[in-house]
Amino acid sequence: MKGNEAIAEAALRAGATNYFCYPITPQSEVAEYLARRMPEVGGVFLQGESELAVSNMLFGAASTGKRVFTTSSSPGISLMQEAISYMAGAELPVVIVNIMRGGPGLGGILPAQSDYNQATKGGGHGDYRVLVLAPSTIQEAVDLMILAFDLADKYRNPVMMIGDGMIGQMMEAVELPERCRESELPSNDEWAATGAKGREPRIIKSLFLDPVGLENNVLILHEKYKRMIREEVRFELYKVSPENRLMIVSYGTMARICQTAIDELEHEGVSVGLFRPVSLFPFPENEIFKEATKKNIRSVLTIEMSTGQMMDDVQKAVMGKKPVKFYGRTGGVVPAPEDVKEQILKVMGPKSSTRRKKSRG
Repeated sequence: MKGNEAIAEAALRAGATNYFCYPITPQSEVAEYLARRMPEVGGVFLQGESELAVSNMLFGAASTGKRVFTTSSSPGISLMQEAISYMAGAELPVVIVNIMRGGPGLGGILPAQSDYNQATKGGGHGDYRVLVLAPSTIQEAVDLMILAFDLADKYRNPVMMIGDGMIGQMMEAVELPERCRESELPSNDEWAATGAKGREPRIIKSLFLDPVGLENNVLILHEKYKRMIREEVRFELYKVSPENRLMIVSYGTMARICQTAIDELEHEGVSVGLFRPVSLFPFPENEIFKEATKKNIRSVLTIEMSTGQMMDDVQKAVMGKKPVKFYGRTGGVVPAPEDVKEQILKVMGPKSSTRRKKSRG
């Protein structure tokens, strides 16, 4: 399946029944696909008049306890930031997909990873966070999409999955689970606005005019974010071994390119490991520190399709114990494996290309 269509179908399999969107490349195929599929499963598809309208539709629909989501791309996500802050403050489970394009501004439609800070630091106002997941394959996009809905319900919090134009547009074989039934979904009886029959009315809000009340709400949210950090860190190690002198940190499709470069260097007798964050918030700080500070590692190389937004988090994780270098392209320029290999050898120095004995012959 094409990535965008696989993401759309995965959401249906996860039990999503409400999808609101405004078309923007390079993710418009999600809307095109769901315009046909959502009515087939008895769900609601609605194209709003703008991303502002869509984000507030999400707030209303999520308040009823249904599984709801949207997809967009960089400038569209920017327009949703105020509502995302509202949804976080009101503790609403919503899934948001950002198939990133280049920026700032209108930018271009080619692949980029320049929305890392927007996603992980919170582009809206106030003390809030969203869970952020970053797939590197279409299959992983399917798996993480289903996980995103589960995490949104578990924490009653917005969850964002970020990819780029390559994830959205390329095609790969995928395995899809059976569609879950509504009876299998988590109960929302304790909080959702489902009609005050036999109980007191519920008001779902993020407005607290009393400062003490607002502070209490923020502290409740803060404790939830700390729980996310304890329980939801996800990452993958690729060819990490005691022979590595360099550890690469990269995510998403850029990590796939790094894997190709690592495989090719391995045949040349150069050993390099990859640390791939899958959850960008919570960021795997402790795990990166553990791997980066091993005696065999001399330096860390962060590789991104941005000017180094994730590098700040990597440097924080390493805490100055090892030098952290950076290589990246942006604006839609995608580094080739040869470019990555060149940067790896440059960081490792002239002795890095010496073939190990066991690789000869």
